[in-house]
Amino acid sequence: MEEKLIQRLESAVQRLESLSSGFRYGSTGISGDGDDNAQLDPSISAYQDLIDQFVGRILSAAENIGGNVLEATKVLEEAFCVQKELLIKVKQCQKPDLEALAGFLKPLNEVIMKANALTEGKRPDNFNHLKAAADSLTALAWIAYSGKDCGMSLPIAHVEESWNMAEFYSNKILVEFKSKDPNHLEWAKALKDLYLPGLRDYVKSFHPLGPAWNPTGKATVSAPASVPSKAQSKGGPASPPPPAASLLSAEPSKASSSQPKGMSAVFQEISSGSVTSGLRKVTDDMKSKNRADRSGVVNSNEKESRISSPSVTKVGPAKFELQMGRKWVVENQVGRKDLVIDECDSKQTVYVYGCKDSVLQIKGKVNNITLDKCSKMGTVFTDVVAAFEIVNCTGVEVQCQGSAPTVSVDNTSGCQLYLSKDSLGTSITTAKSSEINVLVPGDSPDGDLVEHALPQQFVNVYKDGQFITTPVSHSGA
Repeated sequence: MEEKLIQRLESAVQRLESLSSGFRYGSTGISGDGDDNAQLDPSISAYQDLIDQFVGRILSAAENIGGNVLEATKVLEEAFCVQKELLIKVKQCQKPDLEALAGFLKPLNEVIMKANALTEGKRPDNFNHLKAAADSLTALAWIAYSGKDCGMSLPIAHVEESWNMAEFYSNKILVEFKSKDPNHLEWAKALKDLYLPGLRDYVKSFHPLGPAWNPTGKATVSAPASVPSKAQSKGGPASPPPPAASLLSAEPSKASSSQPKGMSAVFQEISSGSVTSGLRKVTDDMKSKNRADRSGVVNSNEKESRISSPSVTKVGPAKFELQMGRKWVVENQVGRKDLVIDECDSKQTVYVYGCKDSVLQIKGKVNNITLDKCSKMGTVFTDVVAAFEIVNCTGVEVQCQGSAPTVSVDNTSGCQLYLSKDSLGTSITTAKSSEINVLVPGDSPDGDLVEHALPQQFVNVYKDGQFITTPVSHSGA
């Protein structure tokens, strides 16, 4: 505790010395008066306090754990330091266009990709820690919010949604180390506190509608140099980051700057007449006032059906995109039977959230697939390197055409799992789930699939000093 307090005091002294001597804290070059003024801004000071209080707590727990957990935590610390530098630039510059904004966010994107790289390949030790840290960093993309038409949720909602993705793995840590190692429990709890309430309350206080750009600032925005974290500055040079990808789009833009964009392109197409050239002309007998099957009288059956119809539940915008070049995000798709991901590789992950009555086909090998809060959702995939995870779902069907080392089903009601001959060695883990059926190939090549119901009721008997658990067997089964 005393050592942590001394570190915070040293940090505060260093910041004061850097301001008085004209150097920018956390940077490698001399800054002007604009940087000093930005450092004194309450929003920047509050963000530094966020790093000192919450990130420092996670780092302390990670140092007690060591290994790749400490490595992932250092990357997380680096990401927050980079975002602080971006916020300083926000205070000095005018709001850029999308192309300039993508370049501005490049340092942050590189650090996030570095965190994702730690989770790839063969499933490492402490995988849940690495995934929780990497997935949580997508919350920092709130700084890319540029308006209601940018395709993102508002910053506060974005932070909360991003943490919901990471909490799945954080909860696994709490269950795994519940009565084993308190350092892992502290790490998971500190990670959640960093985002909820930490980052969420910060964004709510200073940037609820997006980053507050300086309307009288510099017109051009240059991305600040990547900022090494305190942990990196004590050791050797940092490992080179993976290739960059834009936080704003799934793939590079193919349109030239000379082509019209956005609504300008729409209006230009309307003016050219190409949009309306294929439309049919409405004749008099097609108009509602002249149709015999239409009248102004509402019959009782129609009235009752309107009254009894359930209200529509508000959901977020539908998404089907590749984020940061590493994660496919499929969200809030309803009634879509033609969803296909065919350009993927073993370093990418797929996250499916809030989809209903839809079918997704994943062609090729990916690292990890997660279904979260989906209902009546069908998923067909070829191969997965790490695991296929199903959580908080209802009535889903999953078909594996290749291989999958692990399938995890958590808090799910109704799941049909179809395995191929290559995936018969799959390890299936279930928790708080019911109606889980697994269909496997029959003995003959042309035979029907054989269905096996996984047990959901168990008998626990205390014998010889320990409990022995066996599934319930029903008579006639």
